[in-house]
Amino acid sequence: MKRILLPRKQFLLYCLIGGSGTALTCLIYALLVKYARVSYQAANAIGYAAGTLISFILNACFNFRVSDKIALRLATFFGVAFLGWLASVGLLDLLVGRWAWSAYYAYFIVIIIVVLLQYNLNRLLSFRKTA
Repeated sequence: MKRILLPRKQFLLYCLIGGSGTALTCLIYALLVKYARVSYQAANAIGYAAGTLISFILNACFNFRVSDKIALRLATFFGVAFLGWLASVGLLDLLVGRWAWSAYYAYFIVIIIVVLLQYNLNRLLSFRKTA
């Protein structure tokens, strides 16, 4: 029973932590654009990096509970985040750009796919238990 419930609990906590990282990303983006007059692309990069970093820290400490090889795990986590971003770009181009789906409907589908992709990659690579 534990083998069935643990992955679901990890996935739900992963989504909750990801939501907090996304909220931080949005907050930093808005503050930088509005008050610091930073360009929107630079604000997006800074916010995305901060959100990814806080997601990594929270996942490492509270979800996957790992404390070894932190630099390697962090680099892998950022690599997975980059792959997720690339997947979202490609899928949105396909669904909206080529197939003319609604951008909102397509984004919803893309987010589900990317979250599942990133969760599994992070579980298998970034937060894999070491001997």
